[in-house]
Amino acid sequence: MGIKVVHRHGNTFKEKMYISAIFSGMKTTLKHFSANLKDASQIPTVCYPDEKPTDITPRYRGVHRLTHRKEDDSIACVACFMCATACPSNCIDIVAIAREDGVDEKMPKVFNIDLLECIFCGYCVEACPCDAIRMDSGIYSVVGETREEFVYDKEKLLSIKGISKEEYSLAK
Repeated sequence: MGIKVVHRHGNTFKEKMYISAIFSGMKTTLKHFSANLKDASQIPTVCYPDEKPTDITPRYRGVHRLTHRKEDDSIACVACFMCATACPSNCIDIVAIAREDGVDEKMPKVFNIDLLECIFCGYCVEACPCDAIRMDSGIYSVVGETREEFVYDKEKLLSIKGISKEEYSLAK
């Protein structure tokens, strides 16, 4: 019939309790713990926020920002809802209105991103056909006291400036 019998390992009580595996893990933990106690100066620490992290690369996805058009400095978003559709956490809320200046058909009346729900995957940036949303702000730390402070509206997103690769190297 072609049936293959696979015998399981770990039939003894000692193997079923994983005692040897637990002690092996505890041995590794205690080895690191004792090494840190002997020479605490070798522990890598950063006194955040006084010291900025040094391991953030230019490709890091920071806080979102909305871009302006170069021609007339208006909002580049055309309210196509592609970013909201691509977002797996559904943290983008857009309400569209008709645009009256003849540049495009629509523009966002409301554009909100809830940073507490956002998983910073970057799908919204990839889905945007107009390059209207970016995650190159260089802001990697967002603090607030209320939930409302983490919901970035259209004005807040437009006020955030991007950081170029040259600015990134100077910021370090």
